[in-house]
Amino acid sequence: GFIFTRHSQTTRIPSCPHGTSQIYVGYSLLFVQGNERAHGQDLGTAGSCLQRFSTMPFLFCSTNDVCSFASRNDYSYWLSTAVVMPPDMAPISGRALEPHISRCVVCEGAAMVIAVHSQTTGVPACPDGWMSLWKGFSFVMYTSAGSEASGQALASPGSCLEEFRAVPFIECHGRGTCNYYTNSYSFWLASLNPRRMFRRPVPQTLKAGELENIISRCQVCMK
Repeated sequence: GFIFTRHSQTTRIPSCPHGTSQIYVGYSLLFVQGNERAHGQDLGTAGSCLQRFSTMPFLFCSTNDVCSFASRNDYSYWLSTAVVMPPDMAPISGRALEPHISRCVVCEGAAMVIAVHSQTTGVPACPDGWMSLWKGFSFVMYTSAGSEASGQALASPGSCLEEFRAVPFIECHGRGTCNYYTNSYSFWLASLNPRRMFRRPVPQTLKAGELENIISRCQVCMK
């Protein structure tokens, strides 16, 4: 079979689409950063769905046969939910983190799964003979601490998030806290006018409530 992952961007465990079966459920890991270098997970693969959550899910080992856990200034980043932060924006920890971390499910299908992007605000159709699994918004890449970055393969179902948020992830640290920071950015495919394909792009700045008017839509399809 073909393995893919679906993320709810809520605390609800998502269901596998019709015609596919569940392998396991977990928490939505986007990327990690260690020694000031980032390594991202393709959100369409099983590696982005860890069965256990920790603000620091990895450790590091050195040439003197010593391994250290949660003892450096490393980071982990997780897809988050729409739950609002406390008014004072203080870092959150412990059980208070649970409502902020997205859940995921790893599924097995009988055939290949791809994402199709319209580069317009209209949801694209699946190719002939393919069935729809879900619709979403075209997620490309992200940056955060130290301007480190990673991204999604646009053919992967991980590039089609079902909910759009300006910052769809939360930053966590080895000291056990998570928060949203002003150096976190997300990048999405834009909605384009086909009549302007080879002309200079027109700069625009959109604010909350208008953002979905300029974000490309997508659909995840299975053969």
